[in-house]
Amino acid sequence: MRFVKKANIPQILFLILVLSSCGKDKTSSSDRTPEVKDTLGKMTPMGPEKKITQPYINSVNGRINHFYNKNWPNNSMNGSFLVAKNGQIIFERYNGYANKNKNTKITADTPVQIASVSKVLTATAVLKLIDLGKIELDQKVNTILKTFPYEECTVRMLLSHRSGMRSYAYFTDHDKSVWDRHNQLTNKDILDILATKDVGLESRVGTRFGYCNTNYAMLALIIEKITGLTYKEAMSQMIFKPLGMMHTYVFDDDKDRKSIVPSYKGNGAEIGFDYLDNVYGDKNIFSTVRDLLKFDRARNAPGFLKPALLKEVYTGQSNERKGSKNYGLGIRMINWETGQNFYFHNGWWHGNTSSYITLQKEEVTIIALSNKMTRKTYAVRKLAPIFGDYPFKFKDDE
Repeated sequence: MRFVKKANIPQILFLILVLSSCGKDKTSSSDRTPEVKDTLGKMTPMGPEKKITQPYINSVNGRINHFYNKNWPNNSMNGSFLVAKNGQIIFERYNGYANKNKNTKITADTPVQIASVSKVLTATAVLKLIDLGKIELDQKVNTILKTFPYEECTVRMLLSHRSGMRSYAYFTDHDKSVWDRHNQLTNKDILDILATKDVGLESRVGTRFGYCNTNYAMLALIIEKITGLTYKEAMSQMIFKPLGMMHTYVFDDDKDRKSIVPSYKGNGAEIGFDYLDNVYGDKNIFSTVRDLLKFDRARNAPGFLKPALLKEVYTGQSNERKGSKNYGLGIRMINWETGQNFYFHNGWWHGNTSSYITLQKEEVTIIALSNKMTRKTYAVRKLAPIFGDYPFKFKDDE
């Protein structure tokens, strides 16, 4: 065995110290990924729930049941619907086909495409990484994704839809020189197109709100770069597994195409795949209402984020136009001048529609998912006034 000379020991110790400190600072290079994956910002389940009484359940169930029967007469929802208080389910329904060809029905364990409600989960993973100091809220995107072309765009702007970017569905659909629709589009492809093609911006970076799926496709790439994992695995390790979301996953075309719950048009015709179905972050999470309830409880648990960051999440980021509707960091909101606040996110992709509502003050969660095209899914906001002072003005025929 060869022994190291004593004269070299100090230099060796110094070298070890330098190497061990690498990667501990905030990410400033697109090539940097953490060496220790155990430092992911994993979600923590809510502690013991405050029990609600049967008289309280009885007092609200009649009104929920009335809404359900009026909104989806004769159990016509073709989906899943849940209302919970303090994490305790007080009303739920499951009906319709998961797969008409296989004659399988939707149950509590049937995961369906939650469409843009996926954005809430993507944002949550990014927020946990910010909370850990892995990235900064106002960090420029091109310090993480090296080829990202819009120099002034920040992580905050992606989260709040203020990047000014165009939707990838539009700039890949209308120009064959940008993309051949015979090929499946991926998140990496979108970044490459932004970097090499002159697709332009809808508006100058950071000047106005413009809801755009491209923002969340880029956030998914940021999650991958920072964690060193695929988006699918990062979401599993950070959110799904810690919270026991056993029926939730990110769609993988190679593995899941033949097994997923398909979606349908309003007339019952099945909707097939297209070239956009491999893009994730903005969509492509499959889940159940019970799993999303677990997620909501963890997201509203004490210590979910540091107070200053949590305040940013639920603060409207788009104030250039006066009005009650706004968008925070991965969450839609209605802020009435009288002081009430309503937080939610809806989704639509192919025939899948989804609605996630979190009434934080009342600790009420309302979730509806459907795999058959209908706008009635979004009507579940009508339930909010049952639980608190939410001054919606609903028309009887809405």
